Amino acid sequence: MTHVRITKKTLGRVGLIALVPAFALATACSGSDADDTASSAIDAPASAFPDKPANGTPIKIGLINPEGGPAISQPSNREAAEAVVKYANANLGGIAGHPVELVTCASKEDPASARDCANQMVEAGVAAVVVTTTGQGDSMAPIITQAGITYLSPSGASKSELSSSNSFMLTGGFPGTLSTMASYAKENGYKKVTVFASDNSTVVPATKAMGGPAFQAAGVELQVIPVPLGTPDTTPQVSSGISEDVGGVAVVGDATMCTSVVKALQTLGATQDKMLIQPCLDPSTVQAVGDAMEGAHVFTTADLTSDNEEAVLYRSVMAKYSPGTETAGYTYTGYQGMLGLVRAAQSVQGEPTAPAIAAAIKSAKNVPLPAGDGITFSCDGSAMPSMPAICSIKGVTVTIENGDPIDPQVTG
Repeated sequence: MTHVRITKKTLGRVGLIALVPAFALATACSGSDADDTASSAIDAPASAFPDKPANGTPIKIGLINPEGGPAISQPSNREAAEAVVKYANANLGGIAGHPVELVTCASKEDPASARDCANQMVEAGVAAVVVTTTGQGDSMAPIITQAGITYLSPSGASKSELSSSNSFMLTGGFPGTLSTMASYAKENGYKKVTVFASDNSTVVPATKAMGGPAFQAAGVELQVIPVPLGTPDTTPQVSSGISEDVGGVAVVGDATMCTSVVKALQTLGATQDKMLIQPCLDPSTVQAVGDAMEGAHVFTTADLTSDNEEAVLYRSVMAKYSPGTETAGYTYTGYQGMLGLVRAAQSVQGEPTAPAIAAAIKSAKNVPLPAGDGITFSCDGSAMPSMPAICSIKGVTVTIENGDPIDPQVTG
């Protein structure tokens, strides 16, 4: 498979290969200008945009997105989901001929607003809910799934998201990432790995609970060091985690935290292998840390930049239906989640009720993961039996060379 090499100049314009552990949310503003949007020409073949409008009875689909909060707001995720709805209704026949009617709710990423959004979805009578990314899964998934409504997201981190009936996580998300990191550490002969994790109610416990068994099974000791949110200088925390027996260091947090940790690693002269996630490839972080990211490995679930047909389709759909939207960062979560639902539910029979949509998703096999570089998903509970909501455990790993993400490899 041929891949396009993305230079530093195009990082902000065409997006980056991204991972979205649901809790590691990016900061509110990207600071991009008009040139950093999905305004490039449509490169996908005409066959990707057939004239196939949906003309049946509408089907209500919910969308919950972190937006308008005091610290977190990602409207581009919603804009990407809206672009998919326009694409599906005009070019894919909607869902089995039914046009999608989108019902949106902005969660401020606190339990109260998350529960309010979940209740709004139940009251609206939606057939399914797409959640772009959240750290409030335990506040939303039970309300939605216990109402018999599908809860679907590109990835999840909470117990409710990963185990509830009618919950579907298109990728392995955080558990899959930790498992891949553990396997990578074993392959490279590391005896110990330190994870610097955002110190909140979700990230540190999840890292220990999900990462501990994975690293233990790989024969690698896992050390988790909490980093208080908003810490501008993480040198003390980083210094405590880079002893001589540590072979690799991982960062689990937002772009601001990653910038601080990577800078601290450089200041301290740390030589450990850097194992990163998507927020570390935010354009602001790439610019701030410079060559300190050289040789780092990024564990991800989407390819947005190559000439793979799914990556091309992502850029083309965004260029056609939401040309003013920045495609980097977490934007793709709205696209991947909404188009994943559309694809998985196409076999729905009869009226597209909530039970019918759930049954269609459970029966769908080897569905192409949007922007997934050839990865497919099946939501029958077989991908990771201990966490039946997970639909695929495969991911993509890239290496940073001369500031560029290169050599995407499907792993898992």
